[in-house]
Amino acid sequence: MKLKSISGDVCVKALPPAGELLYMPEFIAGPTADRLYSKLMQETVWQSRTIVMFGKKLMQPRKIAFQGDSGISYGYSGDVYHADPWNESLVPLKAGIERTARCRFNCVLLNLYRDGRDSMGWHSDDEAELGSCPTIASVSLGAPRRFLLRCSRDTSKKVAIEPAHGSLMIMRGDLQHHWQHALPKTARAVQPRINLTFRKVVRPPHPRRRPTS
Repeated sequence: MKLKSISGDVCVKALPPAGELLYMPEFIAGPTADRLYSKLMQETVWQSRTIVMFGKKLMQPRKIAFQGDSGISYGYSGDVYHADPWNESLVPLKAGIERTARCRFNCVLLNLYRDGRDSMGWHSDDEAELGSCPTIASVSLGAPRRFLLRCSRDTSKKVAIEPAHGSLMIMRGDLQHHWQHALPKTARAVQPRINLTFRKVVRPPHPRRRPTS
């Protein structure tokens, strides 16, 4: 399954039944992307956190941070994340993404993939606090890594893409209900990558969910 170009700098893929993937490879100009990458790498308080998988606590194979509006919390994989204040460099970026995506975001999850051993397993961003059909906007900075999507009901249906440095990818519609995505490990020698996923939390995490670290 390939992305279809709809203009010189925008590609789109319909993901049935009503999901859509938009990809803009040069959303952030190269020099600006370089500066943002360096600033986030140096200023972000990167954390090693645990996730619950098959009833066991495991260290996430990447480093993370969570930023957003005051009082925003987000829970997944048995953990709760309380937003740190926005890095000042992300405020104008968020505004630009909101204009492009035509929706508002109140938080961002930052992932640092240090090398090819760091990864993200198959999952959907379908937590209740994101609402019924969330729009997720993903910015890639640094080295390209292979990003995969697969249909939940027929895993032979897949989409593969290598988001470029400074690119923006938007997942919207009912995509999170019917498709999963992952960033697999690679044996290739790769430089670090920072991924920013902008979201809108519409309700607090479930009260039974508690931090695990």
